[in-house]
Amino acid sequence: MKLFEKITNPREIRRKLGLNQQEFWSRIGVTQSGGSRYESGRNMPKPVRELLRLVHVEQIELSKVRREDFEIVEYLKETHPDLYKSLRKAVRAKMEAQEDSSEATAG
Repeated sequence: MKLFEKITNPREIRRKLGLNQQEFWSRIGVTQSGGSRYESGRNMPKPVRELLRLVHVEQIELSKVRREDFEIVEYLKETHPDLYKSLRKAVRAKMEAQEDSSEATAG
């Protein structure tokens, strides 16, 4: 899913995660009633959509992310682009292996 890509069905994402509306929406600072309106088709603002993507699709725990983390990534990209690409490739391979492993145990 791309940055700011239109999330057409937040209810489907919530149900796949097995969360009720209160659990799902409160993790991104939206009330249950507000989330219910988005699930019913009301237009979701870009910041809410992006938070939903980061927290529920990308599985990023926002409370652990710091500004310094982004600055380190940018510094690494600028000063050591080959190392950055290598690390990114290794992380993607690790994530794919974890997904394969969880699918094997679920199926």
